Amino acid sequence: MKKKAQLKIQQMAFMLIAVTIFFILAGMFVLVIARSNLQKEAEILREEDSEHLVEKIANVPEFICGETFGSDRIDCIDADKVMVLKEKIEKYKDFWDIENIKIIRISSESTELCTMNNYPDCGIIQLFDNDAIGVSNFASLCRKESFSGESYDACEVVKVIVSYKPRS
Repeated sequence: MKKKAQLKIQQMAFMLIAVTIFFILAGMFVLVIARSNLQKEAEILREEDSEHLVEKIANVPEFICGETFGSDRIDCIDADKVMVLKEKIEKYKDFWDIENIKIIRISSESTELCTMNNYPDCGIIQLFDNDAIGVSNFASLCRKESFSGESYDACEVVKVIVSYKPRS
């Protein structure tokens, strides 16, 4: 009788251990699935943030054209400000939490990167040297020029690409 009772106790102990291991494995499986979904949601939120930033980038003080004839311009990027910012871009490395801002002149056939030496006869203004996933929008790019002693704004349509690096 004693051996039968000990056998039942051992069976119950092994069953409790098996059930405990099953619930631990099931819990780990659920946590892995939840973490995977959380990473996907974080990536989607990061992409949405980049989309919102690319919509607003032309209207931040570092880029905006400013007042002309008494009214603010919307979605207008001042090319001269961007070129000055490009020279001091390391100070803004973590400011926007992005990898790159690229401004591509649509009307230009040049694919040359802009520097202070070749500006404005270039096609692409790239603020950071990183390439990553990009979200784009269109804006106008203006710079001051003069003709016969008169100053005027020379504007053109550009594609603004804000790139971000997906986090793993």
